[in-house]
Amino acid sequence: MSELQLSNVRKSYGGLEVIKGVDLDIKSGEFVVFVGPSGCGKSTLLRMIAGLEEITSGDLTIDDIRMNDVDPSKRGIAMVFQSYALYPHMTVRENMGFALRFAGIPKAEIEKRVSEAANILELGPLLERKPKQLSGGQRQRVAIGRAIVRHPKIFLFDEPLSNLDAELRVHMRIEIARLHKQLAATIIYVTHDQVEAMTLADKIVVMRGGVVEQIGSPLDLYDDPANLFVAGFIGSPKMNFLKGVIETGDGGTFTRLSDYGDAKIPVGLTGATPGTAVTVGIRPEHFKETGTAALDLTIDMLEHLGGETFAYARHGNGELVVIETKNGRGLKSGDRIAARFDPACALLFDADGKRLR
Repeated sequence: MSELQLSNVRKSYGGLEVIKGVDLDIKSGEFVVFVGPSGCGKSTLLRMIAGLEEITSGDLTIDDIRMNDVDPSKRGIAMVFQSYALYPHMTVRENMGFALRFAGIPKAEIEKRVSEAANILELGPLLERKPKQLSGGQRQRVAIGRAIVRHPKIFLFDEPLSNLDAELRVHMRIEIARLHKQLAATIIYVTHDQVEAMTLADKIVVMRGGVVEQIGSPLDLYDDPANLFVAGFIGSPKMNFLKGVIETGDGGTFTRLSDYGDAKIPVGLTGATPGTAVTVGIRPEHFKETGTAALDLTIDMLEHLGGETFAYARHGNGELVVIETKNGRGLKSGDRIAARFDPACALLFDADGKRLR
């Protein structure tokens, strides 16, 4: 296990800067996930750590040793890619041991490491098969095994589950989480899927446009997002965003939602300036019958998932609001509802998307 540090790391292609000053500390044994939309720079940052992309400026250190100019093969890193990249003419055993054989490791040691990795990944019965005889999940496990046998300081995963179907992705998430616990390894994992990030990570790094928007544990980011982007990216279904204006009256301060029947939502912000445009964020699960604030909405459609229902509703021609309910069986499209919620669960953001506290 190893610690890794990025200090003001930047990457430019000519005059185009794609990584814009990233500072990050990763502790030994942590599972860190880089997450963000396509083009945010997460895979580029991972490749810079691996040594597959040059660092334009800033420092990358592993265990306090500067790695900027160290060859990728000497960084103590193993990478698992989105494509399995297995040799089709080789068996599972040969694929897993190939890098070790190429590095001149003795045959007995290679056999030992391959057997250990195969036991960890439950690949023992498949060692003599070739890739074409394996399922997608089995191929991915072989690719992971090929990384394990190298005994790396740090594992890098670049969207390893994106080629798998939904059911297999869930299974492989469990496998990777189990692997992390068993190896106590330092893992850096890239994905655009926030569900993967929430379920796997000790720490999530949310990126947008080459910039780190926020770093924190999954639940910290979910409960306490720093801005509108993080609030909307973390959580499924995503947070509802309602445009409003801060006003005062009736002995207090509130947010008036003109697009939702002029509903008045207590905001509880000290020193809030009347007339300030804000966005109110409410998660679908925060709608409760006991809530003291309400929105007058009409249901457009219902998504029944068995134990829960998501109602998609709007006021007039306004934006859709997603509401999670356990009592959706009695609802139907066209019903008018008072969608109640606790104002204490609502978050406020300013016109620039920054969280108001």
